[in-house]
This record gives sequence, structure tokens and C-alpha cells, in this order.
Amino acid sequence: MKILVAIYYDRVFDVWNLPPVWIDDLRRRFPRHTFVQVLNDTDLVREIAEADVLFGSQLSPAALSAARRLRWVQSSAAGIRALLFPEFVRSDITLTNTRGLQSPFIAEHIMALALALARKIHTSVRRQVDHVWAQQEISADPPSRSLRGRVMGIVGLGDIGSRLARLAAGFEMRVLGVRRRPNQPKPAGVDEVYGPDRLDDLLTASDIVAITAAHTDETRGLIGARELGLMKRDAVLINVARGKIVNEQDLVNALESGTIGGAGLDVFVSEPLPASSPLWDLPNVVITPHTSGFNSEYWPNLINFFADNLGRFERGEPLRNVVDKRAGY
Repeated sequence: MKILVAIYYDRVFDVWNLPPVWIDDLRRRFPRHTFVQVLNDTDLVREIAEADVLFGSQLSPAALSAARRLRWVQSSAAGIRALLFPEFVRSDITLTNTRGLQSPFIAEHIMALALALARKIHTSVRRQVDHVWAQQEISADPPSRSLRGRVMGIVGLGDIGSRLARLAAGFEMRVLGVRRRPNQPKPAGVDEVYGPDRLDDLLTASDIVAITAAHTDETRGLIGARELGLMKRDAVLINVARGKIVNEQDLVNALESGTIGGAGLDVFVSEPLPASSPLWDLPNVVITPHTSGFNSEYWPNLINFFADNLGRFERGEPLRNVVDKRAGY
């Protein structure tokens, strides 16, 4: 088989571009197959013609039109929104993603953001740059606080949300969750599960609202001015899912006006976040540059996951993480 590897997310920030050493690793594991790495869209369209498998998240209508033998696309990411253009959705090509692969790290990242905002760590770091002893500022109203006894509201109880629930419960927090099918068994650590029709109840009750839902037609713009207005004035919004789930301008307005207490943001509508964005300068915001899922184990975990699925594909066994292309997850 010819396996095309197209993991070249960014031509400026190469942290998300697959190092060639991992292509060599796959070649050693599967010497009977041909692995071809491409690093741009032009080469992708050219090389995909004879490819049986595509490993990556780069696919366009032009590339799909050129593909004559493609049977399976293994996305190198959990989010597959960019792949779901009409021609691909209608095709009989199987799509799998890496759902759950980075969930432990993302859940930890959410708790790190929650702790930073609760304990005003971000204020300490900012004052450290200026050699300022910020004890008075940190103890001023609103003072730093504990997570213990607070309410964590999780919007999206998939793998990330479920892992987050266990971590939050370990901090003795009360955990509420919203998911599409609330009647399924309740994940460990979750006190109450609501359906989408009770999102308002979760927003009203929560001290921290964590967005971990998939980006779909139903979740795009899910959190806007009305929803932010339902939150407590000292509540914190944390988004590690996708920027378009939250109306960014409405969030800025809510943060500036004191409608909510703060935000921890790892994803944005436009990335990199433009230098002109007011989010950079707001004192009640902690920004991380879409790194919640990245860690020292990122590439070996991804390659091992693909290798396992490739072995299943060879043997005609069910693949892990098959995506319902029409549902979007």
C-alpha cells in the first residue's frame, strides 16, 4: 500500500509539523508499505493519486478529486471539522480521528488554567516581570480563592470532559455536565448530567465553565452574550475546544464589563491570536497558544495510535475512532 503522510499544519510554527524521524519509524515497522511524506498542498494533490491511506488532517476537494484509490483517512487530530466538506462526507472513504489521545493532558491543562485564575498566579507572573511584590494586589477584592467546594460545569462530557470531571472531583468540587445524550451512564466524578436544553442551568450554577465539546453546526456560537450573562459575576470561562464555539467579541465585552470574572483561553477564532486583540491585555485573562494537547509524548503517542490502526486496517479489523462524517464526530 501507498500511505501518504500529510501533517504540515503550520509553515511558521513547526511544533505541529511531523518530524521526519517518525516517518522512518513507520517504515521500520511496516517495511511492506510505501510511506510518502508531503509538506505542501501542491505535493499532496500530486501524490494522493495512487495513495491507499492518508495520515494527516490535510485534505481538500482538489486532493480528493485526484485520489483514485483512497480508502481511509486517519486524521492526526481529534478535531476533523476542516475535513468535512460535502464531497468527502458523501464519499465511502472511512475517516478516523485521534479522539481521546491527548485527553489526559488537556484535562490537566484546564485544571492548570482554573488554578492559575483562582489563585491569581497570572497576576504574580505579570508582576514578577516588573520585580513588583504583589501581595496587596493579590489579596485585594476579589481575593484569590480555593477550588474546593466550587462548581465545575463541563460543556461536553466526551473523553476530555470525563477526565476533567475526575480531576475536579479530586479537588472536592461539585461537577455538572452537559452532553447530547444525558441518559447514558454518568461518568465518574460527575454529580449531575444535563441535556443541551439545560445548558442555562449549568451556566447559572457554575463557578468555572469548561468548554470541551466538539465543534459542530450545533455548537458553533454556543456561548454568546446571553449565555455569558447567565454566569456568575465571579465565574470563569475556560475554552480548550475550538474558538468558534464562543463569540469572541461577546466574551471580550463580558470580561471588560465584569459580567464574568475571568477566562482561560487556549483556542481562538483566528490563530495565531492577532496582536491587536484586546484579550492580550485584559488582567482577568490567561492565554495559552493552543498548546493544551501538546506534551513530550505527543508524537510517539500519535505514531503508536496510527500504527495500531494501520495493523487493524491490514487485517480487516474494525478501526479505532471511526467518525460519523454526517454527524461530525
